[in-house]
Amino acid sequence: MPKTGADMFRMGPKISKGTDADEIYKNSRSINKKGTILRLSKYLMRYKGLLILALFLSVCSNVFSLIGPKLSGLAIDAIAGTGKVDFPKVFYYCGWMALFYIASSIMAYILSVLMIHITQKCVHQMRKDVYDSLMSLPVSYFDMHQTGEILSRMSYDIDTVNTSLSTDLVQILTSVITVVGSFVMMLSISTKLILVFVFTIPLSFFITRFITGKTRPLFRERSASLGRLNGFVEEMIGGHKTLSAYHQEKNTVEKFKEKNDDAVKCYYNAEYFGSMTGPCVNFINNLSLVCITVFGAILFIQSKISIGNISSFVLYSRKFSGPINEAANVFNEFQSALAAAERVFRLIDEPREPKDAPDAVPLVNARGNVEFRDVSFGYLKDKPVLKNLSLEAKPGQVIAIVGETGAGKTTIINLLMRFYDIDSGSILIDGRNYREYKLADLRKSFAMVLQDTWLFNGTVYENIAYGSENVTREQVIEAAKEAKIHTLIESLPDGYDTVLTEEGTNISKGQKQLLTIARAMLLDARMLILDEATSNVDIMTEADISDAMVGLMKNKTCFVIAHRLSTIQNADKILVVKDGNIVEQGTHKELLDKKQVYYNMYSAQFS
Repeated sequence: MPKTGADMFRMGPKISKGTDADEIYKNSRSINKKGTILRLSKYLMRYKGLLILALFLSVCSNVFSLIGPKLSGLAIDAIAGTGKVDFPKVFYYCGWMALFYIASSIMAYILSVLMIHITQKCVHQMRKDVYDSLMSLPVSYFDMHQTGEILSRMSYDIDTVNTSLSTDLVQILTSVITVVGSFVMMLSISTKLILVFVFTIPLSFFITRFITGKTRPLFRERSASLGRLNGFVEEMIGGHKTLSAYHQEKNTVEKFKEKNDDAVKCYYNAEYFGSMTGPCVNFINNLSLVCITVFGAILFIQSKISIGNISSFVLYSRKFSGPINEAANVFNEFQSALAAAERVFRLIDEPREPKDAPDAVPLVNARGNVEFRDVSFGYLKDKPVLKNLSLEAKPGQVIAIVGETGAGKTTIINLLMRFYDIDSGSILIDGRNYREYKLADLRKSFAMVLQDTWLFNGTVYENIAYGSENVTREQVIEAAKEAKIHTLIESLPDGYDTVLTEEGTNISKGQKQLLTIARAMLLDARMLILDEATSNVDIMTEADISDAMVGLMKNKTCFVIAHRLSTIQNADKILVVKDGNIVEQGTHKELLDKKQVYYNMYSAQFS
C-alpha cells in the first residue's frame, strides 16, 4: 500500500528498533477502562435516532419472547389429567405463542441488520480519526514504531471493536432486558421460588467479576503481541531481497517462530483463563435449576403452585440464567474489544506536531536566507547529535554538507524541515526564527529530492505532479524533459498514463530517482534539499542530468548532502561535519589547499 506523507519524508534514525511502543505508552499514561467505554459510546451517540430505534426493537423483541413461557404454562394447565386435555384452550395459547415468537424473531433480525449499519458507520469514523491522526503525527513517531504494528491497529484492532459493537452490544442489551423481564415474570409466579437466586446471583457476579478482572490485561497483551508479529512480518517482507542475499532465511524463520510462539501464548492465556468464566457460571445456573425443581415440587405438594406455573418458572429461570452465562462469554469478547480500543485510542491521542503559534505569520516569496545559530539537538536527550552548530546560507548559494556516516548531515535537513524541533539555539529563515512561520508554509518553501525515492500506485503523470497544485500536462512533460526521463516515459505502454505498481517496482531505481527529480522541478520553492539525490543513477546518467540539476538549483538556496565528492565541486560552500560540529568550511579548492579532513576524504575517494 502507498506510504503516508510522513513516510515519504522519513529520514530520522530508528530509535530503539523493536521497542514495544505499548510498553512505552503504559509507562507514560494510565489506562482507564471507563474512559475507553465512554469514548466508544461517543462514537455510537452520533447516531442517536438509529440507537433509539434499535432500543425499541430490542425491547419489543425480548418482551414478545418473554410472553412465550407464560403462555406455555397456561397451555400445560389446560391438561386436567391423564386423557383429559382441553385442546381448544391448548391450541389457543400455542397459536398466540407461535405468533409472539415469530414477531420476536423478525424484530431480532431487523435489530441485527440495524446494529451492523450503525457499527459500520462508527468504525468508518474511527478509521478516519486514526488516519487523520497519522497524518498529523511528527516524524519521530514513525521512527519509533514499526509500520506493521501501526497497520495492526488500523486493521485487526478496529475490526475487533467492530465485531464487538455489532454483536456483543446487542447481546448485552438483550441480556439486560431478558434478565429483568424474566425476574419480573418469576416474581409474579412465585415469590418463594425466587429466593433461590438470592444465593446464586451474587455468586455468579463475584466469579464473573473476578475472572474478567484477571483476564483484561491478558487480552491487552494479546493485541500487543499480534502488533509485534505484524510489525516483524512487514519488516521482513519489505527487506526480503536483502534477507535472501545474506542467506538469513533460517535465522528469520527462527525469529518469526519466537514472535509467533509469543503471540500464540498470549492468545492462549487470554482465551484459556477467559473461557473459565462460562463453565463456572453455567454450573451455578444448573445448581439453581436443581433447587427450583426441588422447592417447586414441595410447593406443588402443598398446593401453592400449579404444574403449569412450575413449568413457566423453570423456563423463565433458564431465560434468566442463560444471559448471565452468555454474559460471561460476552465479557471475554468485550475485554478483547476494550484492549483493542485502548490501542486505537492511544494512536489517536499521540501528541501531534507542534501547532503554529497564535501569531504565526505566513512564509511567502522566501528569499532563501538560512542561518543556524548555536543549534544543539539529539534524537535522545542524553545523546546529542549536533552540538552548538552554526552556519549560514545566503540566497541562491549552494551549500554542500559532507562527512562520515552518522556525523549529523541528515539531521541538519530534519531540523530545517522541522521534522524535529531543536533542543537549543535558533534557526532563522530570512532573518526570522522559523518557529514564527506557519509550519505548512515553511515546508512548502522547500523542494526535496531524497535518497530513498517514494512513488505511489498511480500514473506516471500523477506521480510527477504530486505536491504541485494546478499543473498542466505540458508542465509535467517539460519537467520530465528537463530531468531526462521523457524519452523513457514515452516508451512505456501508456506513456504518462502508465500505472506504476506499488513502490514503482516496474521501473528501475535510477528511473524512480529521475521521476522524483522531475517532481521537484515542478515545485515553486526557493529552497532545495538534495539528499544523495543522484545516488541511484549511474555515472553516465548522472552526467546527463547535471544540466537539469543546474536548472533546478538556479536562484534557489540549495542544501546538498553528498558522498560522491565529485558532484559538489562547484558548491559555493562546503561544510565538513564531524561528531555534530562543522570542522571545516569553504570552497572545494580552499578545503583541498588546507589538506585536512576534506582533503583526506577526497584523496581516499579518488586515489
